[in-house]
Amino acid sequence: MIGSVQERQERPSVAAVTDALGRVLNHQANALDLVSPTPGRVLFGVAVTIRFLPYRDDLFQEEANSFARCFYAAIGNEPQGKVIVFDSAGHGNTSVGGGTKLSRLNNTGVAGLITDARLRDFRELAEYDPVFYCAGEAVSAGTAELMPSEVNVPVVLHGVTVVPGDYVYADSSGAVIIPATHFEEVWGAASEIETNEVVQRQSIREENPEDVNVGSREH
Repeated sequence: MIGSVQERQERPSVAAVTDALGRVLNHQANALDLVSPTPGRVLFGVAVTIRFLPYRDDLFQEEANSFARCFYAAIGNEPQGKVIVFDSAGHGNTSVGGGTKLSRLNNTGVAGLITDARLRDFRELAEYDPVFYCAGEAVSAGTAELMPSEVNVPVVLHGVTVVPGDYVYADSSGAVIIPATHFEEVWGAASEIETNEVVQRQSIREENPEDVNVGSREH
């Protein structure tokens, strides 16, 4: 299913998908204030996750807490179309990767990465095929502050729960997490919302100000 969605020339906006999801499920599903080295690009794919923890010298194990090991364990044998979600354990100003470490994404063909932490080396990341969204750019490495801990477990992205297998959809306006079990319903509803908005805009162009109900609400 993901391949056919990615190949479509037109997709509903993140805002429309967020509205549609709100009609189907009653929980927080969108994350704001994320930036990208390539803000015009859209990130879409199936979530895999890596959970980071604050670094502890007595708990750190070279193999278990290796970023490379966690990365390859998370993406599995079919990395295409995967979006890696990094849980920063609330350390939003810490870097969880840069151009060198994250070149693995470019080598394996994953769709991209999203995190509420920071990333380094925006100039390098902008040249990669995967799409990156994060809290902002950093100049200091974060290896002394955070260590990768678990893969493909439920994580938190800017207050939103993300479960492996969810769909991640992000652009410069924000990100929305769509449960796989409700994807078709939400995606279809989002397309209907955008169609209705086209009709509403046409109606607004033709409206007579004298006939407008001042008490009406619109979004």
